[in-house]
Parts: sequence; C-alpha cells; structure tokens
Amino acid sequence: MDILNTTFLSLGLAVDAFAVSLSSGFVIQHIKFNKALKIALFFGVFQGIMPLIGWLTGLTFRELLSNIDHWIAFILLAGIGGKMLYEAIQIEEDEKRFNPLDNYTLLALAIATSIDALAAGIGLAILNSSIIAACTFIAFITFFLSFMGVFLGHKFGSVFNQKIEIFGGITLVIIGTKILIEGLII
Repeated sequence: MDILNTTFLSLGLAVDAFAVSLSSGFVIQHIKFNKALKIALFFGVFQGIMPLIGWLTGLTFRELLSNIDHWIAFILLAGIGGKMLYEAIQIEEDEKRFNPLDNYTLLALAIATSIDALAAGIGLAILNSSIIAACTFIAFITFFLSFMGVFLGHKFGSVFNQKIEIFGGITLVIIGTKILIEGLII
C-alpha cells in the first residue's frame, strides 16, 4: 500500500477517535497539556496496535470478527454515552460526573473506536502490506487528531458550559449507532 492510501486509511480510522476526543474536551474543566496528551496517547496507541492484532489474526477469525465487531463498538460507545447522558441530567451537582480522563473509561473508548482498525489490519494482511508502516501512520495521525480534538472540544465546550456533557453523550451514542448500522448493512 502506498503512502497516499495509507494516509487516507489512517485519516478514516482516526475520525471516530477525533469525535470522541472533541466530546472529551467538552467536559474537561481545566485543560492542560498532560490531559490532552493522555487521551491522545490512549487513542493513538490503540489505533496503532489494533491493525497489528488484526494483521496477526489474519483470515483465521475474519468471519467471527466481522459478524460482531460493530456490536462490540456499539455496546461500548452507547454504554459510555448513556452513562454520560444520565450523569449530565442529574440534579445533584456534587455527583460524580463523566470523567474522560478515567483510565477505565479511556480504555473502553480506545477499544471501541479502534475496532475498525482491527478489521483494517485483517485487510492489510490480505493485501500483504507493510504492517509496521501502516500502524505507525495510523497511530501518529490518530494521536495528532485526538490531541487537537481535546483542545478544540474544550474551547467550544466552555462556550456551552453544562449542556456540553449532554452533547458529548449524544455524540458517543450516535457514533456507536453509526458503527452498528454500517456493520449491519455491510
């Protein structure tokens, strides 16, 4: 696979992570470099590792994964988004709010947004492509877009204040639903 196709593949795979990073930036109250870095590292690393796992898996589990990958992503994203919505509409302000910096939350989001990268890795195995170059491109582009997404989300999130957590939760549910619909149609 040439560099142009690898770049487009990387951008396509990074879109979901970018959208979730925007949502995360919406709800982070005091943005700092290290917070954006943490989110970007989770997404970048998982987007870079998943194609390798898919590539190593090859054709052996292709049918099994292609039948359920969209359900896994939907359940994770809709669950986290639903929890975020539930917490956003709670009357009590002192209740624990959605925390996009929580390691378990980030892990679930990183896995959910990188499942399509796993499938891409299987495709790369079929094409006999250089997996190291592809994983590096995918990880770097996802990292960069996620890092910028956190800051963009935070900038626009401060304008909308409390309502952004609702928007972020809805965004996660929509992304999960989109992945599910695409998986059911294909």
